[in-house]
Formats: sequence, structure tokens, C-alpha cells
Amino acid sequence: MEGINPEAPPSGPGCADCAAADPPGWWFHLRRCGRCGHIGCCDSSPSQHASAHHAATGHRFVRSFEPGEEWFWDYDEQVLYEQGPSLVAPVSRPPEQGAPAPAERVPADWKRQLHR
Repeated sequence: MEGINPEAPPSGPGCADCAAADPPGWWFHLRRCGRCGHIGCCDSSPSQHASAHHAATGHRFVRSFEPGEEWFWDYDEQVLYEQGPSLVAPVSRPPEQGAPAPAERVPADWKRQLHR
């Protein structure tokens, strides 16, 4: 899978863009850029930062950053790969973080705010 850097560490335990927003946002599930390690929120999340990262950078592959998930998504070809190259740890968000997260920023009506 050309375009993946297995040595790029994740940018943190949660969506870097949600954390940097004013006010900070929340996410449903997380995705890790296969090229640079940027952690962004999934397309079901209100801000869809993983897709925005792809649009801004052209980095075509993301890997799930959810515990127990190893799949990759190719934005350019719109193809799901059940497996791909091993990436440097950590390979998922901390399990205790839960989803959606961060808990203190998740609104009571969070399910209504998801993109489908």
C-alpha cells in the first residue's frame, strides 16, 4: 500500500482537530492517517476531521483507531482493506476512553448529531 508510513506515530489519543477547536469538539470514532499519523474523527462524527485531513493533504489511506479494528480505507479509490501494514504503536485509542468521547464534551443528544 504505497503512501503508508508504518513508522509515523499517532498524533495523540483523540481527534487533534476537535481538541484544537474553540470550543473543543467531540467525536464518535477515530481514524489514523496512514501517511503522517494524524488522528481525526470519522465521517459519522459532527466535524468529520479525518476526511477533511485527506482533502487538505491528499493523504489517501486511514486506518481505524478503534480498539480491535485493523482495517484501512482508501479515500481515492473508495476501497476498504480488511488488513494492511502494521503501524507503530499505539494502534488504537485507549480503551478506557470509550466512544463517543471525550465524555465531558459529549452532548446528551449526541446520537441525533451523528452523520449517517
